Amino acid sequence: MAIKFSLEAVQHSEQHSLAHSLLRDMLKGFYNIDYTEEMTKKTEQGKPYFADFPDLHFNLSHAEGITACIIENRECGIDCEKVREYRPNVMKRTFSVKECEMIENAPESERDLLFFTLWTLKEAYIKAIGKGLSYPLNEAEFIIEDGNITSNIKDYEFRRYIIEGGKFVIATAVKIDE
Repeated sequence: MAIKFSLEAVQHSEQHSLAHSLLRDMLKGFYNIDYTEEMTKKTEQGKPYFADFPDLHFNLSHAEGITACIIENRECGIDCEKVREYRPNVMKRTFSVKECEMIENAPESERDLLFFTLWTLKEAYIKAIGKGLSYPLNEAEFIIEDGNITSNIKDYEFRRYIIEGGKFVIATAVKIDE
């Protein structure tokens, strides 16, 4: 798995270009592929893929102050977020009962990071499977204990990266080889 991220503060309108610049750098550096955006196609659900490189998978993400890219030889997804104050009403609509309890029982100083860690794990997964927000987020359940991630999803491996002391979080989902 290869991931790359940038903390370059760019305007929202420039984030798309920065994400593709990360992808371009990674494709050239790891695979000696000269990337252009015309190389990508999209599935019916909007998941991007390389028509000419069917065994090479990628995903992009960007949020305020952060942009991230993953490339893998298996289905994969990535999501990144700037950690900010979480909204309990969003949590109750999109998280499982166990996830809500985990956040509510966490020390107050850790709740925002925990919320966005769970959120990015869910987003990385739905991006990996190509369903987008049509997939019910509360069906993908993640439990984090002592830094370890467990999930009810058994055919994917999940990782999280806490950046700049908890200012940003990145999560990845990569399909496990069968």
